[in-house]
Amino acid sequence: MELHHEYKEKMAAQLKEWNAQISLLEAKLDGVAADMKILRMEEIRGLRARQHAAAAKMNELGKASGEAWEQIRVTADKLWDELKQGLSDVQSKFK
Repeated sequence: MELHHEYKEKMAAQLKEWNAQISLLEAKLDGVAADMKILRMEEIRGLRARQHAAAAKMNELGKASGEAWEQIRVTADKLWDELKQGLSDVQSKFK
C-alpha cells in the first residue's frame, strides 16, 4: 500500500508541475502572430485534455486496489508518457 501512496504522490507532483508549464505556454501566446496563435492554442488545448485525462486516471488509482490498481497504473503510465511527450513537443515550438 505504501508503494501506491508514493506513486500517487509522485504523479500528483508531476501533474502540478506540468500544469505550471502549460500555463506558461498559455502566457507566451501573447507574443505569437495571430495565425500561429490559433495553431498553438489548439496544441495547448490538446495538452489540457491529456492533463485532465491523467488527473482522472489518478483519481481512479486512489480508489483502486490489487489487480485493478495495477491495470489502472499501466494506463496511467501511458497517459503520463503521452502528456510528457506532448508538452515537450509544444514547448519546442515556442523556442
